[in-house]
Amino acid sequence: MALAGKLEINFELKCSADKFFEILSCQAHQIPNASSGEIHAIEVHEGDWVATGSVKLWTYTIDGKPEVFKEKVEVDEVNKSVSLIAVGGHVLEQYKSYKITLKTVSMAEGGVVKILLDYEKLKPDDPPPNKYLDFVINVVKDIDEHLVKA
Repeated sequence: MALAGKLEINFELKCSADKFFEILSCQAHQIPNASSGEIHAIEVHEGDWVATGSVKLWTYTIDGKPEVFKEKVEVDEVNKSVSLIAVGGHVLEQYKSYKITLKTVSMAEGGVVKILLDYEKLKPDDPPPNKYLDFVINVVKDIDEHLVKA
């Protein structure tokens, strides 16, 4: 059984892909306002809200349990993508590596967010991170709705 894997999904945005990318890339502090049912807080631990390589700590609830996710961010302005690489938190209890990449693509109206979750399990019997992918999809939906209302 393979330990490394990828989960991928495309989500169609109602809001502008550029606005969505802006929140992900340099306004992450706004995400708890957009997705308060999922994300409780995001704090900068190293760097700032904008710079690639900055480290942030996310506090959230998944499956009714509070968790944290400490990530190092990589922003690719040219390709309009943001990658969050786990450097600490609950996901690393089951996964040796965990990286979420969200790539925005503009369309005539709205856009698409391509969500890619790369991971490597610690043990062969650990499940793939489907619950985390579902969680990210819910947060993306919340941000999209928040931006449409704004």
